[in-house]
Amino acid sequence: MSAEEERFLKDYVPREYPSVALAVDLVVFAVTGSTLNAAFVRRGNHPFKDALALPGGFVLPDEDALTAAWRELEEETGLDLGEHRAHVEQLATFSSPKRDPRMRVVSVAHLALLATDGRTLPDLARGSDAAAAEWLPVYNVLADGDLAFDHREILAAALGRLAGKIEYTLTAARLLPEEFTLNQLRRVYQAVWNTTRLDAGNFTRKMTGALQDSGRKVTHGKGAPAAVFTVRDEYLSPPLIRPAK
Repeated sequence: MSAEEERFLKDYVPREYPSVALAVDLVVFAVTGSTLNAAFVRRGNHPFKDALALPGGFVLPDEDALTAAWRELEEETGLDLGEHRAHVEQLATFSSPKRDPRMRVVSVAHLALLATDGRTLPDLARGSDAAAAEWLPVYNVLADGDLAFDHREILAAALGRLAGKIEYTLTAARLLPEEFTLNQLRRVYQAVWNTTRLDAGNFTRKMTGALQDSGRKVTHGKGAPAAVFTVRDEYLSPPLIRPAK
């Protein structure tokens, strides 16, 4: 460091500039049946007390945003992503000056995809300042629910990211165990796109080239044994276009 830079830093007064708090919010998706769910909390404190919200909170001085996201999720819902097959990526930064009535707060939102067997979801347990924690169907919340802060906007952005990515990648498989059947994968697509209009034969033709047959088969219910696959190629070519509304 040069002497000039040392003098600059010595004379620099941070309080002369507006302060901005940094927070994180998380959209955690998981599928049951053909339903896309997300983890939500009921806020226990003001502002927006008792309102439905995404898990999240402030980044501590010694944390980066990703570390804070994992900590806040576990504190508010009891869900430790390290104990599950999960994919986490940064979604976007939300920085509207009026998004938080307390002060200027910028949120780094994260998208998490939690793998399930399609039948059950991990239990959530409220903690810290949350009055409740629960899984709720995403499309129901977007249609009917009033969310705290700008969390409806964050939820919609996360859904848009996921719905778009699964057209040309096998990101949908991140919502399943490492090995899965084509029917399980098709149900994930139906859940994310909120549709039943996915022809099984066409879906199989689109997916087969990107999947690796494990050589094993499983039986669910009274149906014939189904082949089990893993992901061979992350990208779909040609892409699978979602049905029109």
